[in-house]
Amino acid sequence: MPKARVQKDDPRPYHHGRLREAAIEAAIAEIQAVGAAGVRMREIARRAGVSHAALAYQFGDKAGLFTAIATEGFRLATDAIQPAANGPDGFLRGGTAYVMFALAHPAHYEVMFRPDLYRTDDPELTAARDAAFDLLYGSARAAVGNDDADVTGLVVAGWSLSHGLATLWLTNNLKGRVAEDPARVVQQLNEGIIALGRLTHLGQGGTATDA
Repeated sequence: MPKARVQKDDPRPYHHGRLREAAIEAAIAEIQAVGAAGVRMREIARRAGVSHAALAYQFGDKAGLFTAIATEGFRLATDAIQPAANGPDGFLRGGTAYVMFALAHPAHYEVMFRPDLYRTDDPELTAARDAAFDLLYGSARAAVGNDDADVTGLVVAGWSLSHGLATLWLTNNLKGRVAEDPARVVQQLNEGIIALGRLTHLGQGGTATDA
C-alpha cells in the first residue's frame, strides 16, 4: 500500500500565535507603502504570513482592521503626549509631542483621523480616543482655567495648528520651505502663534487693516 502523504505545514496558517499583532504590523507597512486608500486585505495577509481567511476571522473586514489600527494609534498618542502635557506649559509641550508622535507613526496618524475608514462606535476605540482627548482638554484647562469657552477655543486652535503642521510635514508640503529638524519647525510654529496672537489682538481692537 502507498504510504500516506504527510501534509506540510501551510506557510500561511489559519492560526497564528501573534495573528493580531502581525496583521497590524503588516497593515502599517502596507499603509506606508500605498496609503490607506490603497490597502488590500490579501496583500496584508501575504505580508503577515497568514491566510486571508485568518485575517477575515480576526477582524471581519478592512474596517475592522482599521479600527484596531486607530485604537492602537490613540493609545500610542496618549502614551507619547502624556509625559509632556503637564503643568502650566503642558499644552504647548503636548502640542510638540503630538507633532513628534505623528512623524514617528505616520500610518497610525493617517488612519486615526479618518473616521470613514473604521467603526467609530467600537468600545475599545471609543475608550482610547476619549482618553486622548481627555488629555488634550486637561492640559488646556491647566493652562487657562475651567472656562469652557476658553478651553474649547484653545483646544481647537492648538489641535488645528499641531495637526496642520504634522500633516503638511508628512505630505512633503514643507520640504525646502522650513528647517529639516521638526523640533526647530515646532519652535518656529510657536513663535508664529505669538505673532498671530498679536495680529489678532490688533485686529479686534480695530487698529489693524486686513493684509
